[in-house]
Order: sequence, then C-alpha cells, then structure tokens
Amino acid sequence: MTALFLQRRRRDRLSEQEKQALEAAVAEVRVLPARHVMVRQGETVTRSTLLVEGLMCRYMDGRDGQRQLVALHVPGDFVDLHAFPLEQLDHDVATISRAKVATFPRETLLALTRDHPHLVRMLWFSTLLDAAMHREWIFRLGRLGATGRVAHFFCEMNVRLAMVGLSSGNRFHLPVTQSDIAEACGLTSVHVNRVLRQLRDSGQLEFQRGEARVLDWEALKATGEFDDAYLYVDGTPD
Repeated sequence: MTALFLQRRRRDRLSEQEKQALEAAVAEVRVLPARHVMVRQGETVTRSTLLVEGLMCRYMDGRDGQRQLVALHVPGDFVDLHAFPLEQLDHDVATISRAKVATFPRETLLALTRDHPHLVRMLWFSTLLDAAMHREWIFRLGRLGATGRVAHFFCEMNVRLAMVGLSSGNRFHLPVTQSDIAEACGLTSVHVNRVLRQLRDSGQLEFQRGEARVLDWEALKATGEFDDAYLYVDGTPD
C-alpha cells in the first residue's frame, strides 16, 4: 500500500525497517467512488489518508458556489497528513476518480513519531512538498495567462505521474474534466476549451476524454514557464 510514498523524490532513503513500519501502520484500505467527498471543512480528522490508486483533490468553495481546486493528488501522496497536527482542515477533500486509499489512525502516527524519528522527517518532507506545490500554484494563478496556466498544469501532472510510473513522459491518463482544469487554473470551462484547442493547434498538447499526449515537451514547458525544481525529482530508482 505504501510503495509509492515519496517515490523518486530527492530525499533520504527509507530503511527497510521504516518501510515495514509505515506499511504496518495502515489500519484500513478503502475504495471510494468518483466525486466522493471524504473530509468536509471543519470536521475533526482522526486519521490521515494515503492515496494508493486514482486521483483526489483538495478544494474550497466561494460564497458564490464556485469551486477552487487548491491541490491535486496522485498515487503515493498523503492527501491530509497536515491534519495530523491540525486535527481539522480548512478545506474539503474529495475524489476525482474512483480511488483506493490507505488510512493511518492518529494514535498510530503518534507511535511512529515516537519510535521512528527519521521516518517522521520523511513525513514532514511530504508536507513540505505540498507547500512547495502550493507556492507554484500561486505563481501560476498570479503571473501566468490562461494558456500558460493550463500548460503548467499539464506539465506538472506529467512529471508527477511519471514519478509513480503512470506517464511514459509523453502520454498519460488524467481523469479530469475541463471543469476540473478550470477550477485548478482559475478559468471558466469555455476558456479551458479554447486554450486546449490552442495548445493542440500549436503542436504542444492533445487532451481528449482523459487522455493526454504531449506533442512538444520543450514548447509546453516554455509556454507554462515550467521548472520541475519544486517537485524535487530524483531520477534514481528507490
């Protein structure tokens, strides 16, 4: 269940004992349907969740009912580890696609913090990666135009999925709608549709029915001003 945690990240390696301890800490494995809200804003959270399969998101709703995605999670990500010290979340957590998750009770995580200090630093590293991605998303929304935002979004997802073996580097399955992309990029669905057509016509990216094909990686990165340094990619097999 935990094999993809921090896969291909530039970090200290987990020992076999630490890997076993993390695996043993899994209390429950659940399969959740697509578009299922797992945690509501303000709820008390008694366990943390590792995404094993599928795609999940964190989001916030505006007073006008418009949703803003603030994070997307791929397999190997803890989707709410920061709830361990906070106990409550200021946003909702939901599935995008059908998802398999492994849960870790608060008491078990407390035991890990006591018995495996190096593993705890790796869990902390995981939350710091979330923070790095948040900063990049802020940059994307604040400084890039519509085409740049969408290009950056697909560049990030390509790299993150490749790190867990779910992208060949130029093809990957991404079960999101144009509305999801709009909510991640601060755009309307109509605008996203227009941008995707522009990226296709310029020979950079094709995206249809959840399947992405990168036609020109260097051009797509340039359009999105994308640099994967914030993802701390390590090409060395774990």
